[in-house]
Amino acid sequence: MNRVSKGFTLIELMVVVAIIGILVAIALPAYSDFAKKGKMSEVLMAASACRTSITETIQTASTLPDADAWGCEVASGAGTKYVKDVHTDAAGKISVTATGTGDTSIDGAVVTVKPFADVAMTKAPAAGGTVAVWRCGDSADGTSASIKKFLPSSCKG
Repeated sequence: MNRVSKGFTLIELMVVVAIIGILVAIALPAYSDFAKKGKMSEVLMAASACRTSITETIQTASTLPDADAWGCEVASGAGTKYVKDVHTDAAGKISVTATGTGDTSIDGAVVTVKPFADVAMTKAPAAGGTVAVWRCGDSADGTSASIKKFLPSSCKG
């Protein structure tokens, strides 16, 4: 009456397949968001490079440059894999347009980074002054709402 086990039963196999299916259903969307956040970090790095240039210009200039004359702009199509262009305005606000991510909610979206002379974020910096704080990813500055969830926590307004 000794029976030798020769493998898994159908029920055991079905349970394993169901568990794998559940894990995949949870992991794929999480990985997709993680990949999009990684792409957005490159977009923010483009703004960061421009941020340094603008801070130095504000501190040393006697008059602030016009829009797109801060020396850190990137023309359309001349950016990196995920950066279409970088533009600035006369107050030093940086606008970076994302591209090439393969996601229609991100491609063409804009991330903004804006300087302020005070921590309360009410005054624009003046020539010869300092930048007290930068506001990143705020819709009031022009950041696209579709990418807010893909920005790092340090860049959510």
